[in-house]
Amino acid sequence: MGKVDSARLKQALKHFFGYDNFRLNQQPIIETVLSGEDVMAIMPTGGGKSICYQLPAMLLDGLTVVISPLIALMKDQVDTLVANGIRAAYLNSTQTTDEQNRIIAQAKRGEIKLLYFAPERLFNNQQQLSSFLSSLNCSLFAIDEAHCISAWGHDFRPEYLQLAALKRHFPATPVIALTASADTITQQDIVEKLGLHRPEVFISSFNRANINYYIQPKRRALEQIARYLDKHKDDSGIIYALSRKSTEDISASLKSMGYAAAHYHAGMSSEERSRVQEAFQRDEKKIIVATIAFGMGIDKSNVRFVFHYDVPKNMEGYYQETGRAGRDGLHSDAILLYSSGDVMKLLRFIEIDENPQQTAVMKKKLFQMKEFAESESCRRQYILNYFGEKAPAYCGSCDYCLSNLEQRDATIEAQKFLSAVVRTGERFGADYLIDFLRGSQSAKIVEEHKSIKTYGIGKDLKKEEWQTVARQLIQQRLLDQTDGIYPTLRLNEASRRILKGEQQVTLVLKKPQEETTVTAAPEYSPQLLKELKAIRQDIAEQENVPAYIIVSDSTLVEMATFLPQTFEELRRISGFGDYKVSKYGGSLLKPVLAFAKGNNLESKIHLKNPKRERREKRERPEKPIANNTQRASLQMFKEGYDMADIATQRRLSLSTIEGHLAVFVESGELQATDIVKREKLDKIVALIRQTGETRATKPLKDLLPDDYTYGEIKIAMSYYLAIAGNGE
Repeated sequence: MGKVDSARLKQALKHFFGYDNFRLNQQPIIETVLSGEDVMAIMPTGGGKSICYQLPAMLLDGLTVVISPLIALMKDQVDTLVANGIRAAYLNSTQTTDEQNRIIAQAKRGEIKLLYFAPERLFNNQQQLSSFLSSLNCSLFAIDEAHCISAWGHDFRPEYLQLAALKRHFPATPVIALTASADTITQQDIVEKLGLHRPEVFISSFNRANINYYIQPKRRALEQIARYLDKHKDDSGIIYALSRKSTEDISASLKSMGYAAAHYHAGMSSEERSRVQEAFQRDEKKIIVATIAFGMGIDKSNVRFVFHYDVPKNMEGYYQETGRAGRDGLHSDAILLYSSGDVMKLLRFIEIDENPQQTAVMKKKLFQMKEFAESESCRRQYILNYFGEKAPAYCGSCDYCLSNLEQRDATIEAQKFLSAVVRTGERFGADYLIDFLRGSQSAKIVEEHKSIKTYGIGKDLKKEEWQTVARQLIQQRLLDQTDGIYPTLRLNEASRRILKGEQQVTLVLKKPQEETTVTAAPEYSPQLLKELKAIRQDIAEQENVPAYIIVSDSTLVEMATFLPQTFEELRRISGFGDYKVSKYGGSLLKPVLAFAKGNNLESKIHLKNPKRERREKRERPEKPIANNTQRASLQMFKEGYDMADIATQRRLSLSTIEGHLAVFVESGELQATDIVKREKLDKIVALIRQTGETRATKPLKDLLPDDYTYGEIKIAMSYYLAIAGNGE
């Protein structure tokens, strides 16, 4: 396919997905894919990766095949596409052979535009995979979560290696590899493993500006979580824990407190996991306590918070998991409860048998995670720097930047800590030394150490304050720390100068704020938003899909803020493409119109894009030219047959015949009143003028009495277009 102009791409984006503008690198990625080249795309979680292959799929002639690692991801994406009027399907092991064969047959007939599957679910080897794909008219391969093919990545899946056969067997078919979290070495490995041919590499900003990052010392973790939840009772969120037992225990505790919580881990049956995930997506369960088995590719847009009960194994995993919050662009929180003891526990479990190289990689990544959690700097800056992106030292939305920071002389505290290091023989780590300084009665304190005069001299500071002192002494190289699973602290030359009083120590100390959330809500009526959510929920239940698939929370917030009054104005609300305006517009506009009328308010849609350029005046399309089958229906109508008789005799549907005759109403060869009563015609035309809707019949049907048919609306639309074209 040749180069597609920007205007057409934007038009397609709005038509299929309801968005006015592309995000990040979406547009150049899509243009490159459409030109037939391979692409490697690194985009942040929630940054709109899916659009990069879903939009090309709608513009290319053949089938787009999407390789995706999890069943849950496939179902979620397919449901969302179908809700946008796009023909999509998935293949996975939960389906019967008959279901799989039916979908494959549809794909071969060209009845599906996007087909999702996981290779390990259905194909045992490269040959079987290639044979299957050869039977389809594939125009594009999309490899989602592409980091799964790399042993350097954080979620390596050996089954993904068979995808290396794609470029060998289909050298002319473009491949787009997408991932949210891959460092430089992983990116190179993905390109090599997939055999991509001179791919264009696009790396978007990793910044998720709407997510607020907080790291809190882990103490009485369940109480910390409960305090947060008490202030966010209506919010949906995920709590990640490392062990299956922890997920069950935390979930049970939260349920006993009255929260709608459930647990999720790989030890549950697939039916149980599916049930929990569906309850979460439908907002029947607000909180999921899960291991990392939960969440890859979950597209639930209104997750407002992600808690890490335990420290993640690496920065990539942390970034992906926190990125499951705030996909709708609204403010959300990522909160890590950190304990260095959790890091020590993890070190015992990352040994990979007979693979010392991979073990070393995993250890390095864990220590980088530890460094992040213990750093005395902006959290956002650290994350972005980790992925190779520059960032300022202040973000204004993390626990460090929101704290009251002060630089002060901490020489006395440093001398106390360094004295503890010396007195205990330079054989212990920070946690032991802090307990020693605070006079802990724990059995782990060596009995003879309790008689040292330094024991207990640090009771005036809290444990987390001593942790800050220890971290900054190490970071400023005023104290050395050995490598290994159990690092110990040792003096260096600077340490000795401090103890002798020859060198002062200045530390940055912070006082965490009580409320660690940032709120920035647009002005809208909470009551109207509640009504819109209730209507959306009713529609979702009727269609048996999660509510956010109908439209997202951010879309409803925009409706409640800008109060669109017509279908044309509704199209300017982000998330409303032509299909959704047609299908849901009438139902969702009703409460907005009633609210505006009851409060004497007008549409505020003009405030949405104040700098929006005026649209060029559209030229009305030429009148339609009728074909032979349409003229056959016209001839029978003129001979006195009614539309039902014509449909029966021609073995066509009534709606098809109505469409035939509408062509002649618009061309002027038929009078609309020959088909529709004048009273009804006038009422429909008045509604068309009010709403501006001249394309889709359903939005008008939703606003008219039940005895008005789709056929009558179609005829009235043609009549309106005819009189508009004549300047009446």
